Amino acid sequence: MASGFFALLDDIAALMDDVVVMSKITTKKTAGILGDDLAVNAEKASGFVSSREIPVLWAITKGSFLNKLIILPFAFLLSAYYPPAIKLILVLGGLYLAYEGAEKIYEVLFHRNKKHKEDGHVELLDSDISELEKRKIKSAIFTDFILSVEIVIIALGTVLGEPILFQVIVVSIVALIATIGVYGIVALIVRMDDLGFRLIKLSGDNKGILHFIGRFLVKALPIVIKSLSVIGTIALILVAGGIFVHNIEILHDIFHVLPSILRDFIIGLAAGFVVLLLVEGVKKTLQILKN
Repeated sequence: MASGFFALLDDIAALMDDVVVMSKITTKKTAGILGDDLAVNAEKASGFVSSREIPVLWAITKGSFLNKLIILPFAFLLSAYYPPAIKLILVLGGLYLAYEGAEKIYEVLFHRNKKHKEDGHVELLDSDISELEKRKIKSAIFTDFILSVEIVIIALGTVLGEPILFQVIVVSIVALIATIGVYGIVALIVRMDDLGFRLIKLSGDNKGILHFIGRFLVKALPIVIKSLSVIGTIALILVAGGIFVHNIEILHDIFHVLPSILRDFIIGLAAGFVVLLLVEGVKKTLQILKN
């Protein structure tokens, strides 16, 4: 009985070694989309007053954990019983991401002045700010859901030939790393200024290294926040284009002479504007019917 027990421990140890190795490999394969996920969610989580940044980020993080809890069981079931559904879900998610990215570009190109005028003349009540905050949180969680689907499917694809228990452990670890890692970094970004002020305070009147780093962090935050909007938009389009290229066979050979990142961007942007035109057309049609 003792020998059987130690044999079981050896099997568990071997399994965990394999899990660690495959988790590293899988994390590397999903590194690109994790970077996109960081850029998109950092942009989504920014723009709040200082006192609300952490509560809002925590709400989005909890939503992200819930997303993973919903996605993982369905991903394993669909992969086992109906694999074509995985591709369909990915493509539909890609269309949404492409649309969101194209809409941001459209707003900047054609509605920037109008938006600035509205921002300059409208004073928001506390209830309005709360409602805007809730909407932004919902939007961030929904975008996280789509990106989480892509992360989980890519991770699952690396261990498809393995036993189901092995798949569950590896993909769950990657999903956990995705949430903790991404939102941990986002939290650091949005609190850069607080850290900078603390360092300046610690340095006192001394113009040493702490004072220099503190001033750098404070000054860098507005630039980082503004950059996140651009990076997040580009990330949305790149993720969408990558989804289309890898899941729609006819697109595999299109623009094959171009670098993959440029090809993904072109395809994602084109799909986004097509969806944007359709959505705007439906909206105008509904307005005409109402009038």
